[in-house]
Amino acid sequence: MNSFHSILGLLRNELGVFLSSTLARLLLAALLGGVIGLERQLRHKPAGLRTNMFICFGSALFTVLSQKLAGTPADSARIAAQIITGIGFIGAGSILHTRGSVTGLTTAATLFVVAGVGMAAGGGLYLTACFATVIILIALVLLGRMEAAFFLKSFITTYEVTGRHVDAMLRELNSLLDSEQLTMQGVHVAPAGPEFRLVFSVDCERDQQNVLSIRLHESNVFASVTSLGITEHE
Repeated sequence: MNSFHSILGLLRNELGVFLSSTLARLLLAALLGGVIGLERQLRHKPAGLRTNMFICFGSALFTVLSQKLAGTPADSARIAAQIITGIGFIGAGSILHTRGSVTGLTTAATLFVVAGVGMAAGGGLYLTACFATVIILIALVLLGRMEAAFFLKSFITTYEVTGRHVDAMLRELNSLLDSEQLTMQGVHVAPAGPEFRLVFSVDCERDQQNVLSIRLHESNVFASVTSLGITEHE
């Protein structure tokens, strides 16, 4: 009877250690993924708080399951390796390629490394997971501010100009853009009463955008010039 109780107590201790270790790994993964996701959410990026938290937590969960369910160490590595393939598909879906411009690369790369953080947490490499999270936040926050401060980032700016003659407007736009070594993207022309409305986008840096805006307003060909919005490159 005493041996039975001792065995039962031993199983309880082992179960408690197992559950505490597993829960700690999953909770750490959710916390680290949430911290990275919060930074993305505050900057209004497509992959925000919940997305990064789920990816980090899911990667940790699959890593834990790989270790516990696999028959051999080789099988556990094979199962965990499939996480990279799955995250690759998700990252590819966040990249947009339209009219010569590519956006979403930083989002895709962030999802990729967040999955790595989750795998590290799921494998019990707590210090590695925390260190990687700090490096990711430094890259996203500090380096992003440095790029903006030194005008290293490019932006996709959309303009709307109006005028009476479409051919004259196009010639004027091509002349202005050629002088600034810029390329017009996504041109759309539509009638607007007695005038025509022309909407186009330009991929340029901040100083080029300011110069172009001034020159558009100074031109006598356009009746009006309106900036419809700015999209930051990632």
